[in-house]
Amino acid sequence: MKRSVISSLFLFAGVFLFVGCAEKEDLFGKQKSTFVSFLEKTHQPRLIPVENLEPGSREGVYATLGDAVYRYIDVENYYDPDRENKPLVTEDSWVTLTYRAYLFNNTLIRGLPDGGLNENNFASVTPPFYTNDPAFEPYFRMAGLTPGAWDFAPLSVDMRNAGIIKGLRLALVGCREGDRVEAYMTYNMAYGDKTYLYFIPKESPVAVFFSVDKVE
Repeated sequence: MKRSVISSLFLFAGVFLFVGCAEKEDLFGKQKSTFVSFLEKTHQPRLIPVENLEPGSREGVYATLGDAVYRYIDVENYYDPDRENKPLVTEDSWVTLTYRAYLFNNTLIRGLPDGGLNENNFASVTPPFYTNDPAFEPYFRMAGLTPGAWDFAPLSVDMRNAGIIKGLRLALVGCREGDRVEAYMTYNMAYGDKTYLYFIPKESPVAVFFSVDKVE
């Protein structure tokens, strides 16, 4: 079957240059500390580092990838006894994703309500800056988006493509088909120190929630 890669505003960022200086190091360290504090104290469920997981425990855990990407795989997936038999994402895989990308502001990211979206709970949804999740189409219609202006097609990612943002690449490798994943990344793992597409401020920490729909 011929594969196609659907270009995404969030997935394929340009090449950014970084200036090494004390100010950048301070920002980098602050964003990392904020993520760790959020995951361990505010996230629902509260998480612990995967290296602190005790044998037999089924606590939610996060893994630190590189030194600036934090990945949480939903506990139902992570402790699925059949998980090891499912296709693994490697650096050479083709992966089909459904995703939501957010600017991270150290608060809980709330998806669509279980009972569906209406005018009363519309304001409780955290708006992603980009998504291909068709469940969010009613949200964007209510927000005033012109029907058909947003692409909700599945996203096929070639992991060998050099254009994929570094934080997402790190978060994907090691996932398995069917996983539901949250990836939190510092600015240098996402869009860098330049304003991107006018609505992603420079040096923005980013969270990407995704499901691994298919691995080839």
